Amino acid sequence: MIIDSHCHAGKGDGLTGPWDTNAPLAKYMVWAARAGIDRSVLFPAFHSDYAVANREVARMVATRPDRFYGYAFVHAVRDRGRVAVLVGEAVKRYGFLGIKVHRHDARITREICDVALHYSLPVLYDVMGEVSVVELLAVEYPGVNFIIPHLGSFADDWRAQNALLDPLSRHTNIYADTSGIRRFELLDAAVQRAGAGKILFGTDGPWLHPEVELAKVRALRLSSEDERKVLSENFLRLVARVKRAPKAKLANNSGAAADPPSDDDPWTSQPSFSGG
Repeated sequence: MIIDSHCHAGKGDGLTGPWDTNAPLAKYMVWAARAGIDRSVLFPAFHSDYAVANREVARMVATRPDRFYGYAFVHAVRDRGRVAVLVGEAVKRYGFLGIKVHRHDARITREICDVALHYSLPVLYDVMGEVSVVELLAVEYPGVNFIIPHLGSFADDWRAQNALLDPLSRHTNIYADTSGIRRFELLDAAVQRAGAGKILFGTDGPWLHPEVELAKVRALRLSSEDERKVLSENFLRLVARVKRAPKAKLANNSGAAADPPSDDDPWTSQPSFSGG
């Protein structure tokens, strides 16, 4: 089985670029079929209201539950105080299996990590080169598995990607995905240092071609056992822990029980160090 663990889907409500405008799946599905990809993890394009965007992705997942998994996208600042509600609905109603957070929106927060811990969800967090936070996440939340896409930088920041190799190899709860990594020697180094058990195959579809992204994994010349880990088994192991119906209610950041876009290019712009 081959599982693409990183694919956007649906309409955004901005018009600054494809990342917040539209992530159509028609061509991607053709390409993925030709590449032999069996299943894909979907999460929204950038949106001003992730409750709306997650609902749209949930409809897509529901039409092909044999083909799609879903992750809930949340905004660390705009969704403050309602992360438990958004994620709870996504897990219990939509059957989603993870959380997506992007540094372009805002830096990750304890609120998000606490919700992930509550449901045993993996968190796919695009740090946009701000790799130093990975050490903090690993130590503060050892019970949460964090997947750092693009080896830490879609913008091809060699320093950031190289810096991720150390926490990736040292911390059992830090993972990386293969999407958009152009410096092949760093992908190879990640596997050599951290092991195939810490790497997930992803494409960053529908904008990157899945066959091209898959070719990088094939080029690693892994053993059949290690290739299976990267292409599907690591993902399946992480989501097998998800708790669909935890016993206790999760409090929101006000202490009460929770009831059941920018003009920057989020791929290449440098993160701001104010706010968030």
